[in-house]
Amino acid sequence: MIRLISLRIHFAVLTLLGGCATSHVPEAIRDPTLPSPAVTEVQQRPEAFLGQRVRWGGNILDVHNAPETTRIEILARPLDRSGEPDGTAGGLGRFIVELAGFKDPTEYPKERRLTVVGPVTRIETRNVGDYPYPYPVVTGDVRYLWPSPPPLVNTVPPFAYPWYRPWYGPGFGPWYGPWYGPW
Repeated sequence: MIRLISLRIHFAVLTLLGGCATSHVPEAIRDPTLPSPAVTEVQQRPEAFLGQRVRWGGNILDVHNAPETTRIEILARPLDRSGEPDGTAGGLGRFIVELAGFKDPTEYPKERRLTVVGPVTRIETRNVGDYPYPYPVVTGDVRYLWPSPPPLVNTVPPFAYPWYRPWYGPGFGPWYGPWYGPW
């Protein structure tokens, strides 16, 4: 009997560990040791970083398809240890990811989070409104499109009726009673 219980516990632990060990995120994206300068640092001194591999990520702003490549404009966000962009943090600048071939814009919708690893190939100046903005261009050798978070469901809590609280009963509560008066 004890041996059967021990076997079941070992099986459960191995199953849980096996589920944690498999990840769809590429190793290059999860590697926090890759030295990645800040986007603003590359904008200020591009000649020092041309050809250097970076690991950047953020929220997709726009997708442009050219005859040979797809260019994705991204608002950079800080990455956690696994390479996932923090969607709640402030922006760290903008950059462009260049991918070979055609990528359907519906597969890369706005506001989705994308992390890429690749070399900085050049700086390209584009207008953001009327402001000329220098975009570092990264050739995306490795990329990972993070899944959309589940939608938030706004549910009404049970006992939402304002005069009913199950611990006081209907019509009673700390704001009712003879010490508060009849109003």
